[in-house]
Amino acid sequence: MKKLSIFAVAIAAMAFTACGGNKSANNTEEVQKSFDQEQIEAKIKMEFDSLAKEIGNLKHLPIMQKGDGGIQLTEEEKQVKPDYLLDPAVAENAVTLAEKYRMVSALSVDQNIAAMYDMPTEEYDKAITKLIADINDPSFKEMEANNIFDKAQQLYDAMNENGRINYFWQLSAASFVEELYCMTQNTEKFITAFDDEAAANVTYRTTLLIDAIDRLVEFDPEIAPVAEALKPLADLNAMTVDQLKEQLAQMKEDVTKARAALVK
Repeated sequence: MKKLSIFAVAIAAMAFTACGGNKSANNTEEVQKSFDQEQIEAKIKMEFDSLAKEIGNLKHLPIMQKGDGGIQLTEEEKQVKPDYLLDPAVAENAVTLAEKYRMVSALSVDQNIAAMYDMPTEEYDKAITKLIADINDPSFKEMEANNIFDKAQQLYDAMNENGRINYFWQLSAASFVEELYCMTQNTEKFITAFDDEAAANVTYRTTLLIDAIDRLVEFDPEIAPVAEALKPLADLNAMTVDQLKEQLAQMKEDVTKARAALVK
């Protein structure tokens, strides 16, 4: 976690795209993919990377402080527990493989946020563990339910080698939307991390990312629900902090709908 801890919780989940390196997928997947698809996926990875970098450069939040375990919430902030996190029981709503991957990602984000607020996380552990068992992806082998995103390089490489890279975009998109949703619930707190340049850079990178995911639909039909959910968020185009604050307020309902579409 860098400067923004709560942001970085999801960015760590999202930015494992940036940690992936350039390993090629297994031979079966390579044969099936066209050059155009590989270029689009490389574009998505690059945009996640760039967005994560911009987020990592944001200013320190007043609600954060250094502690024995690193950057953590202030004691005052911990007193107000978030009421917008997913109930771990929603894991039962995930039916398809893509839905289960997205659910793992979103619950992992919320589990980390809950831990920062000293909230119970045992039910998150159980839900994520069951989802991972249902998914049966060898990429998750030897990874504990509560730290799959702590091993970013390992996870990306494993999913690439196991021919599951198409689900990697599902994981990344779900964590991105979950974090954006959490931000819209706390705009007044998070907006202090931005200056005008950061507002412009982050929203610009977000637009490029959404466009790249939309272009992938032609080659990966399973990403279509993700692309559709993200489309309204492409209107983020702030040039100043004031514009970002206004746009986030206006898009709060769209972000909530995007979250509901990805994590039912």
